[in-house]
Amino acid sequence: MTNDPSKLAQTARSLPIALLRARETVMGPFREMLSQSGISEQKWRVLRVVSESGPMEQTAIATAACLMLPSLTRILSAMEKDGLLTRQPDTQDRRKSIVTISAAGQDLIDSHASRSAEITKRLQERYGTEKMIKLLDLLEELTDADLTAAPKT
Repeated sequence: MTNDPSKLAQTARSLPIALLRARETVMGPFREMLSQSGISEQKWRVLRVVSESGPMEQTAIATAACLMLPSLTRILSAMEKDGLLTRQPDTQDRRKSIVTISAAGQDLIDSHASRSAEITKRLQERYGTEKMIKLLDLLEELTDADLTAAPKT
């Protein structure tokens, strides 16, 4: 890092680039797992979120699955056509849709659960349980930080 805020950090120490490198390291084995069933990372995230949370409104899914709403809309259409989930109008606000995982979608989650857990366990063994917990806590703290606000003095 540099002490001069007008100068860019070297790419080797750039947080955005370091986060991308870490993401690629973590996602490699998961991508391999998902390729066996022909499902994208984005669809997997949607299935995981809806399976974990139960029926949800689309905006909540977009936030939880780290997807832009227009992208999610296209993804949900494809997933509905593939029989992985269903969408019904919200009874309170007909402009909104409630998304529910289907039996086929849950079967897909279940078919990858042990392999996913194995990949996570291997990562945790190599990186260390305490470091993994600390990293997750730090990333959550970073996610919650308002980077658009003026720094606290």
